[in-house]
Amino acid sequence: MDFGYSDKVKALQEQLTQFMEREIVPRDREWHELTEAGTFPPPFCKDIKAKAREEGLWNMFMPGLPDDAPGTRCSNLEYAPLAEIMGRIYWSPEMFNCNAPDTGNMEVFHMFGTPEQKKQYLEPLFNGEIRSAFCMTEPEVASSDATNVQTRIEKVGNEYVINGRKWFITNAAHPELGVMIVMGKTDLDAPTHRQQSQIIVHPSTPGVKIVRNIPVMHHISPEGHCEVVFDNVRVPASNLIAEEGDGFMIAQARLGPGRIHHCMRTIGQCEVALSLMIERGLNRNTFGKRTIDHDTVREQVALSRIEIDQARLLCLQTAWLIDQHGNRAARDAVSAIKVVAARLQTTVTNRAMQVHGAMGLTPDTPISYLWTWGRALQFIDGPDEVHLRTIARSVVRKHEKEGMPPAMPHSYKMSADLG
Repeated sequence: MDFGYSDKVKALQEQLTQFMEREIVPRDREWHELTEAGTFPPPFCKDIKAKAREEGLWNMFMPGLPDDAPGTRCSNLEYAPLAEIMGRIYWSPEMFNCNAPDTGNMEVFHMFGTPEQKKQYLEPLFNGEIRSAFCMTEPEVASSDATNVQTRIEKVGNEYVINGRKWFITNAAHPELGVMIVMGKTDLDAPTHRQQSQIIVHPSTPGVKIVRNIPVMHHISPEGHCEVVFDNVRVPASNLIAEEGDGFMIAQARLGPGRIHHCMRTIGQCEVALSLMIERGLNRNTFGKRTIDHDTVREQVALSRIEIDQARLLCLQTAWLIDQHGNRAARDAVSAIKVVAARLQTTVTNRAMQVHGAMGLTPDTPISYLWTWGRALQFIDGPDEVHLRTIARSVVRKHEKEGMPPAMPHSYKMSADLG
């Protein structure tokens, strides 16, 4: 792959950076103050979104963006450095209609939705008129294995009846929530990966109950990471996405690009933490010299710089693989960057907190929140252990098939054979 950004990407980076500095950075404090006071989304967000759409900084996440949809078409490789810029401020991706879980849900409707489903839900999502939720994770089972879901989706006449409990459902508390995609089991007797289906539920449907907005390490997101109960929720049979039994396949198709979107934004957040670490070190004196001049601090800066650059290269390679060969071919790379990026964020932000001293634990800087999000990312879209299992299985399988490399010294080959 070519590691240089194209002229198109460079122009979009410059345009996006200027937009962030002009429209978003000056409103960041106000956004937090208003949301903490219960005004969400802040009224000025609507104006920012309109400006972003007018400038073409809209729906940049989808390579296959339909011709009649608003926005700028970018490949995954082109989108990576743009997501990194957007990720630097928590709430900014929504201003460009590039926020999770809406991006993944738009992909689902685009790939698997009927014309009627696209008209009713995909178009308003493309236009930023509604928000969406993806309901898969459950409290009663280990949701790291998606085949474990216990929610039932049962066909009764011309309807499906849904019963189950979900949690950590992002956007479930968003006032503009307009559609939920629910994953559950339609056929308990089918093969393991054909038991699940996905179905559309409008949040106002009788039987949909928001139980609570779950704090994540004591932080409450205004859009919500909610526990949701579906109690005899009835929806038309036409709300089924694709066919019965396609739920697991749809989930896998949805999660590939979505996972690297998280990683792209994470890299931007790590850049913020590193910059704050350096700035703090330049402006504080300890033991007779600037904090930044202590060898221990300089080592932390150097390691952070190295590790962020490594993660960025892996993220770009993964995006390139998806563009060139599809989600399946990039599966191991997606798992790798998902593990690397989440651990990177906790590592770099932890260093930044340490350099800031006790201030790094407070809301006076974004560092403690960024650390919290990095820790949560080790669960989001699959825990680290699942991704490591995927990579190890692939590596071992390849070794079993191909054996040791031809250039392996004879003595090592023999000792391995004897072992």
